Amino acid sequence: MAQKRKVPERKCIVTNEMKPKKDLIRVVRNKEGEVFVDPTGKKNGRGAYVSNDIAVIEKAEKAGILSRQLNTKIEPSIYEDLKQIVEGKNNEK
Repeated sequence: MAQKRKVPERKCIVTNEMKPKKDLIRVVRNKEGEVFVDPTGKKNGRGAYVSNDIAVIEKAEKAGILSRQLNTKIEPSIYEDLKQIVEGKNNEK
């Protein structure tokens, strides 16, 4: 019998829910201090996961949760990228 592989789970920094990694979007701060959205989930750096949900992203933006998690200022363009990813995924369904 084939062993069922464990699905990697990560915690959303806004809702504190554990979810499968593929249901979250990773935002990364690298050693140079650059912050960017990492759709692959594999880039080097300090990562924070946000639920793939517009409401959660807006809450993160208002409360400044990402900047606290990654210890740096988050540009509004990062939130725009996150929203684009969510909207892009919603259109596929």
